[in-house]
Formats: sequence, structure tokens, C-alpha cells
Amino acid sequence: MAVPKKKVSKARRNTRRAHHALSTDNASICPKCLSPKLHHHVCKECGYYKGREVIQVSSSTA
Repeated sequence: MAVPKKKVSKARRNTRRAHHALSTDNASICPKCLSPKLHHHVCKECGYYKGREVIQVSSSTA
């Protein structure tokens, strides 16, 4: 069984974990309605993807 010979300092431990932070999803702008949307996803506002309508979006916002 592997047992550490010396105590790992907080600085060394935190340096190793420097890449563990979560990143935010970068949103792009929909060319049809100019609202923010995720890359490679259908726009939730207008229902378009790659210049064609994929889903019908209801206009009522009740």
C-alpha cells in the first residue's frame, strides 16, 4: 500500500488542483434573433439551428 513519506504542503496540494475549477459555458449569438445560445444547440428563442427552423417555438410566454 502506498503511504506518503512526507506531508504534502497546502501550496503543493493547491497547485496540483489548480486545473480542477469549473469553467462557464461560452454562449454565442443567434444570427436569427440575436439572443445568446449555446454552441451546437438549437436556439431556445426562435428554434433555429444552422439557418433552418428545427423546432416550433410558441409565441405565448404565459
